[in-house]
Amino acid sequence: MTTEVVKSHLVVAQNASGRNMNVPIYRMKGARPGPTVYIQSSIHGAEVQGNVVIYHLIQRLKNMDICGEIILVPNCNPIGTNIKAGEYTLGRFDPVNGTNWNRGYFYDKGSVETFANTVTPEESIAGIKQRFRQHLSNAINEKLAEPWGLGLAQQLNLKLQQLAVNADYVLDLHNGPVSTRHIYIPEYAKDSAALFNIPHCIFIPNIFAGALDEATFCPWWTLREHVKSRLDRDVSFDVEAFTLEMGSQEVINFSEGAIDAASIISYLNAKGAFYQCDVKPESMQRIGVNLRDYKTLFTDWGGMVEYLAKPGHAITKGQPLAQILNIDDLDNNNGSKLLNAPCDLIPILHFPSASVLSGTQLYKVFTNYYSIT
Repeated sequence: MTTEVVKSHLVVAQNASGRNMNVPIYRMKGARPGPTVYIQSSIHGAEVQGNVVIYHLIQRLKNMDICGEIILVPNCNPIGTNIKAGEYTLGRFDPVNGTNWNRGYFYDKGSVETFANTVTPEESIAGIKQRFRQHLSNAINEKLAEPWGLGLAQQLNLKLQQLAVNADYVLDLHNGPVSTRHIYIPEYAKDSAALFNIPHCIFIPNIFAGALDEATFCPWWTLREHVKSRLDRDVSFDVEAFTLEMGSQEVINFSEGAIDAASIISYLNAKGAFYQCDVKPESMQRIGVNLRDYKTLFTDWGGMVEYLAKPGHAITKGQPLAQILNIDDLDNNNGSKLLNAPCDLIPILHFPSASVLSGTQLYKVFTNYYSIT
């Protein structure tokens, strides 16, 4: 069968000439009932691989029997994509206000708790979800209508969040600087780690820090906990959200994109998004770490760096992570030195440049990691 792709556009900003900046929205709806899925990519301008993943998803989904609806928004931040300095994309922060493009989504714990007090013991799960989604949508619209206005990043975030508010499953596609595949998984959805073909899994607390995945799952988690506490009623709303990091920024790779598209399909198939689909998660080693053990190695020096430890490859304590060149000491024994691992670790990503200032986030690594399969 063939599934129709319906394309529309959303105005997310205006440039200084007053011209609209749009993002494409691709909707694919099946004839059978099922979950609503929302997938976006490139909220950070240099993180472009997700666009190739969405391309492969659309090509495959057109020939699949979809249950429910899948909404795909590639290149969701055209402002960030177009902020260039020479050959580099400086699209991580709103250039006007300095805000991280991925930290302006909306969550109001008090508003969720107020709603939770309206839930009755006999109300159905479907009824609660319908009312709560309308509650969330209204809250986002009210925030967008803030009389004092909002910064560019938050305006963009809220418009995208409104697209995702009715979704059961939300996937935000990212990349690291120089990175291996990894995924952020909320603690309540730990079992879903084995549904993706992603080897490195970071388990995060159900706490809001501004990102889209947290803005999606925190309201539902808070609602569940409050209803359980007030009514002694354990409800499950089956809403999940994840941040997927699919390799390095500033590059696209079509063959790797096809692998990640298959990974996403394996997850969605397990969640009932397809009819008669045989795509399943691969049997592979998956390594887990708690967020508190996902460490950042900062430098207390500046210099030129060769990165010796490759993302995704385990390093034992004392092994070299990097070799540093000190330009002021090329004529003596201090011209070169090694930076060794302070403990057993797995590098996940490292700084993209060889020129490093003191205080730079040089590596992000797994420590105290464990096998989850």
